[in-house]
Amino acid sequence: MIAVSPRRIPPRLRSRRLWITLAASALAVLLAPTGWTYGSTLGHRTDLSNARTAEIALVLGAGLNPAGGPSPFLAGRLDIAVDLHRRGKVRAVLVSGDNSRTEYDEPTAMRDYLHENGVPEDEIVLDYAGFDTWDSCVRARKIFGANSAIVVSQNFHLARAVALCRRAGLDAQGIGDRSPYLEPTVLGYAREVPATIKAMADVILDRDPKFLGPREDTLDRALGR
Repeated sequence: MIAVSPRRIPPRLRSRRLWITLAASALAVLLAPTGWTYGSTLGHRTDLSNARTAEIALVLGAGLNPAGGPSPFLAGRLDIAVDLHRRGKVRAVLVSGDNSRTEYDEPTAMRDYLHENGVPEDEIVLDYAGFDTWDSCVRARKIFGANSAIVVSQNFHLARAVALCRRAGLDAQGIGDRSPYLEPTVLGYAREVPATIKAMADVILDRDPKFLGPREDTLDRALGR
């Protein structure tokens, strides 16, 4: 067999190979963080019946409806937290969301929903500065002193949430809500690609939350410790 010298490969074919190589490399870079979140959380994503007991359910904010109550996504997360508490899987619920402006208060809406559905108010702890997933995880560990948590989110967000909370120092497992809303769920999965790139950057840079602040004892009181 006669070897074909690279010089004999037509310029058009060499250019095509170059573009294919560059595209494959770019795709690998884009998907590597997603692979990290899913790979590092194998065995830590579970369901209600198989979840290990933990100190808290950590419920991450997911928006409010026009009336100021939990959005459908957020209500799905809160329903899981209610069930975890009812089953004795967690001793308290830490709700972490956005209250960056007076007229928008995710944590309070989350607390009211939980209380209306049977969770005692003194076992609900509010984090008003959970502006993104990394902030919520770091603050749960450093500000509120949580050691173990069941992170509650939608399935499309769960691997990233659990991976970040584990890197923040929490013994974290996660339960995902299977949303019935097709279009926002598809958009959620698509959004995870750039979101996991940011997540990996947060981990590598060990970024501080937007607000860190002093240690709080509200979770200590809720847990009776």
